[in-house]
Amino acid sequence: MSSSMTSSADYKPPATAAGAATGSHGTTNASSSSSSSSTMASPQQQQQQQQIQNHAQAPHSPNLPSRIASVMIMGLTGVISRTFLYGFNDIEVKGLDRFKQLLDSREDPERRERGLLTVSNHISVLDDPVVWGVLPLSYAFNPNNLRWTLAAHDICFANPAFSAFFTAGQVLPCHRLKHSPHGGLFQPSLTQAIRLLSSQPFTQPGFSPVPLTSPVTTLSTPSAVDIPDPFTIGTLTYSTTGSDSHPAPSIYTRNRHSWVHVFPEGLVHQHPQVDLRYFKWGVARLILESEPAPDVVPMFIDGTQHVMNEERGFPRFLPRIGKKIRVAFGEVVDYEREFGDLRRRWRREVERVRQQEEQAEAAAKAAKAAKGNELVTVESSSKPRLLGDLPEQLKYSEEAQQIRIECARRMREQVLKVRRELGGYEESDPNFGEASTWVPDRKVKAEKYKSRVDGSEINQD
Repeated sequence: MSSSMTSSADYKPPATAAGAATGSHGTTNASSSSSSSSTMASPQQQQQQQQIQNHAQAPHSPNLPSRIASVMIMGLTGVISRTFLYGFNDIEVKGLDRFKQLLDSREDPERRERGLLTVSNHISVLDDPVVWGVLPLSYAFNPNNLRWTLAAHDICFANPAFSAFFTAGQVLPCHRLKHSPHGGLFQPSLTQAIRLLSSQPFTQPGFSPVPLTSPVTTLSTPSAVDIPDPFTIGTLTYSTTGSDSHPAPSIYTRNRHSWVHVFPEGLVHQHPQVDLRYFKWGVARLILESEPAPDVVPMFIDGTQHVMNEERGFPRFLPRIGKKIRVAFGEVVDYEREFGDLRRRWRREVERVRQQEEQAEAAAKAAKAAKGNELVTVESSSKPRLLGDLPEQLKYSEEAQQIRIECARRMREQVLKVRRELGGYEESDPNFGEASTWVPDRKVKAEKYKSRVDGSEINQD
C-alpha cells in the first residue's frame, strides 16, 4: 500500500476519559472503569453502562431477508447502471484500476483498518447510482464493499415503499433545511455516516463512553425535538424526526469502516464548465470526527448533466443517451499533509470544551457543598458522549466553525485537482468556493429557479 494510502495511520482513537484502552481495531476494554463507577451509579445509570459494555457484542449483520434485499437491489442497480453507461453512452474512466485495488484491499471487513470516504461534484440526479456502473459486475452483488450515501428525505423516503427500497440500497435519509425543520449539520444521519466510517465501540475522544439519563441529542432550533440515539437506548433503529424510524446500519460490526460517498455541494449544479459550488460543512464532520481518520478519495464527474439536464423537456423522466461521460478517481489523499493540522485543532477544541464542562461540574458540586447538601448527588455537567454526538459548544463555537470551513475548502480543492488533471476545463472561479457567493435569495419560493450567480438551473435545493 502506498504511503498516501496509509498517511492517516497515526490517527487512532485515544483512551477515553473513562480510562478505556483502544486496540488496533477500535475495540475497548472498559470493564475496570465501569465496574468501579457502577457502585456509585443509580440503577438506571448501571443499566445504561451495561448497554455500552454490550456494544462489544453488537450484532454482526442485519437479518437474512434484509441482506438478500440489499444484494438484489444493489446488484441489479449496478447491472442497469453499467449497461446504461457502456451500452448507450461513450464512457471515459480514469484512475479506476487504482480505485479497484483499494476496494479489493477492503473486501474483508475484519481486516479493514479505517473507513473510506469518496467525495465528488454533483451534476445530475443520476450521478448516484449511475456512476458506480464503472465498477465491474463482480463488485455489484457485494453490498458489504459498496458505498453508503445520503439522499433527500422528502424524495427518497417520502413513503414506506421508497424508504424500504433506498434503505436496502444503502442510502441514509438526509433532511434539507428548505424542506424540513430537521435538516442541518447535526442531524442523526450525519452521525450514522460518521459511525459507518469508524470503529466500534463508538467512544468519542475526550469524553467518557457512559451515557447519562438526560437526552443524548438536544437540538437548538425551535422546531427541533430530542431524538434518541440507538447506541444509548439499545435498539437497532434511529429516528431523524422523533417520530420516524430507520435501521441503524452502523450498529452492525459488518459495517465497521464502511465506504461512504457524499456530494458536498448539496444539490445538483450544472455549470457550463462543470465548476464547483462551495462545499457544505458536513463533509468536514466526516473527515475530522471519524475514528480513526478515513481514507479520502476525491472524484470528478462530467457528462451526466447532459443525460439528465435540469432543463430537459418531454419526456422529462427519461434519461438521454449517446452522451460523453467522464468519471475520474483521484489518489487517496495524504491525510496528514492536507488535514492533519485541522484534526489536531479539532482535538484541542474538544479538550477545551471537556475541561470547561469539568470545571462547571466542580463548581456545581462546590456550590451544593457550601449549602450543606454534601450528600446530594450532582448530575455530571460533563456529558459523556458517543461518537458523532456533540455538545453545543462543539457545534457552534467560532473555532469549530472555522475548522469546518477550512476543511471543506481543502476538500473542494482536492476535487478540483482531479478536475484539473482530467483536463479540458477552465480554471475554477475562486469566488465559487465561498459560501457567501451562494447565499440563497430568500424571496425565491419556487423549488426550481435560475441561479443568480451563474445562471445554472436550481431544482430542489
